[in-house]
Amino acid sequence: MSYVDEFSRSVEDGLKLSKRIYTSPKDQRATSAPPRHPGLMERSDESFLPTGPMVYAVISDPGIVDNPDVPSYQPYVYGRCDPPALIPLQMKEIELEMECVLDTVFVTVRGRWWVHCVTRSRACDCRIVVPMGEQGSILGVEVEVGKKSYATEVVDLADERIDHSKSGGGGFLKPHMLYLPTAEANGGSDVFATIKWSQKLLYDEEGQFTVHIPFNFPTYVNASGKIFVKREKIKLKLNSGIGKEVILKGASHPLKEKARQGGNMTFVYDEAVENWSTKDFNFSYSVHAADVFGGLLLQSASVQDYDQRDMFCLFLIPGNNKKRKVFRREVVFLIDTSGSMQRKPIESVKNAVFASLLELTDQDFFNIVSFSDEVCSFSTCLVPATEEMVESANQWMGTNLVAKGGTNISRPFNEVLASLANTKGSIPHIFLITDGTVEDERNICANIQTTISNTKSIVPRISTFGIGLFCNHYFLRMLASIGRGHYDAEYDPDSIESRMRAWFRRCSRTTLANMTIDAFNNVDDSEFEVYPQNMPDISAGCITCIYGRYKGELPNSVKAKGCLADMSAIEIDLKVEHAKDMHLEKVFARRHIDFLTAQAWLYENKQLENKITKLSIQNSVPSEYTHMIMLQKDSVKDDTSKAKKHELNKRTGPEERLPILIHGLAIGFGNLTATRDNMPINFGELKPPEALDVMFTKAAGCCGSVADCCCCMCLIRGCSKVNDQCFIVITQLFTALACLGCLECCSEVCCCSSDS
Repeated sequence: MSYVDEFSRSVEDGLKLSKRIYTSPKDQRATSAPPRHPGLMERSDESFLPTGPMVYAVISDPGIVDNPDVPSYQPYVYGRCDPPALIPLQMKEIELEMECVLDTVFVTVRGRWWVHCVTRSRACDCRIVVPMGEQGSILGVEVEVGKKSYATEVVDLADERIDHSKSGGGGFLKPHMLYLPTAEANGGSDVFATIKWSQKLLYDEEGQFTVHIPFNFPTYVNASGKIFVKREKIKLKLNSGIGKEVILKGASHPLKEKARQGGNMTFVYDEAVENWSTKDFNFSYSVHAADVFGGLLLQSASVQDYDQRDMFCLFLIPGNNKKRKVFRREVVFLIDTSGSMQRKPIESVKNAVFASLLELTDQDFFNIVSFSDEVCSFSTCLVPATEEMVESANQWMGTNLVAKGGTNISRPFNEVLASLANTKGSIPHIFLITDGTVEDERNICANIQTTISNTKSIVPRISTFGIGLFCNHYFLRMLASIGRGHYDAEYDPDSIESRMRAWFRRCSRTTLANMTIDAFNNVDDSEFEVYPQNMPDISAGCITCIYGRYKGELPNSVKAKGCLADMSAIEIDLKVEHAKDMHLEKVFARRHIDFLTAQAWLYENKQLENKITKLSIQNSVPSEYTHMIMLQKDSVKDDTSKAKKHELNKRTGPEERLPILIHGLAIGFGNLTATRDNMPINFGELKPPEALDVMFTKAAGCCGSVADCCCCMCLIRGCSKVNDQCFIVITQLFTALACLGCLECCSEVCCCSSDS
């Protein structure tokens, strides 16, 4: 069972267990029977994954479940919940605050949840689960439970406070869905949480920007029998940085405009509601522009910034000019068909490639090359994307794209590059799709860089797509940067096809190519830094942003030069402005760190690694060279000495305050062993497995009183965790033992003192 299924079932068990809770004395029924053990409850196909920030009570002992305000007669429940049931806590307050800056949305959610399901004389652990939007990246979490408060912090890998041998902690339940454990909360108490993250601002080919935030709450988080005013607060600040007229398109919630100044706007929504929001938050707008436009934003470094060079951000937005022609395309799909791609991944790739071919015109050309231990091509040369050829390619993929063998990228890549060497009048594209890593990745980057630099015709664009966690995403990112293409990835098996189709559309609809900027001719080259290093093309439905640092003077007017689809030249005037109320280092922190990490990997540069560590800590953005931990805030008010506080942090035992390590925020540099062994793709279920000793301590009943052994009854309970065939064999074995009186002996001798 996957962690997602386990979580969903635990929530289902928790909801059934919460039926024991009465909202008033009139609801009590003395004849009510205790609920069945969660492991024996009927299952439904409904998904209980959260669609908005939520907090859950972790219930191992069902006997503590009760209304803290209206205690009731509860029939005793024997046994324990293993895994623990999760009861969604009822919500008292929720506030959503967003700031849109260029192509990024900064999100802050503040909420208060009530532990409505545990009697006041008992306590339970709580768990926060945060679903984030497109390309979400956690920035920080603060939690208050009773008199204790906790907050996340980004620290370097060598931090002495981290105990790597300790299991548990936070992590990802699934991609873009973070969970965090908190301290114990007493029944009837409140849990306050502030959660911050950043995500991508969506942009489509119609020139429309869209903010999408998971903000859909199920009905069971609405408090019943508890009288207080529910207020739902939403605040949206739009800081476009564009300086053009903003046209509002629509919103999911009734926002009211509060302020407007140029491209900056503020909207609020503050209403008393009967039930919390039952739909995600969506807000869309466009900018009045008939053609491609952009600007150059400048900003001085802040006092706290360790890098005191000035910052710049150059952005180009394609606009909604539907008459703008797209370059003729020569497309080669380079598809990994190693054994690890079997079943759903390879089928999703086939469907996505076929759908992408259907978007080509008769003037475009294509080919499909699969690679594993061997290389197999649909055609010996590029073929026109006619309806007949596309259908023939689809049939070929159904027969020849079979997941088997190993992973060899270098040979097919060199062959494809050679086939696109003499392209004229079109943009050649290589689309690499893989789920693995190989030994010679650095050599591949160096060889391709040399090949491209020696190419006299139009340079082939290289776009890369990584599937799962076993491939080296920094190799793929660097490859796309060298080839002026686009990198993307997917960690959810159900989203591979849709993600790939959007990636192909973004990469292939080129309207302006070979872009250059004349603004940086007078800056000091030794102090100049830009990411990505090779400026990508302008594509319909895709914002192009480059970010960097510099020393020197920049001109007051800047021109961007490029090439149109008819091979004629074009110049675009860019307005130079000093950014106000816009922290550029925060906007580009995630991308800056990712690009630097790819360079540090490629050149094996320790200085870059140290720089990434500083950037990561300064901007509270986790990286490959840092950890995010959750610490209990020091409530000691007397400043006796720092030494005493340090000793307090190092205590062990019941009052232990060691930090909680949040797992899975770093994706690593690929897994060569897993690729060689063709292991099934790791799709981002990053929750660390529990240590064996922790699993034994969770076992219910008599096992706690017998050292290093388990009684027969506990083994029978364990049968629910195994498959059907093994269950039948074990059941037959214990039936035979029962005839000899083993079960009676165990229940009388071993389990007589069990509390379960």
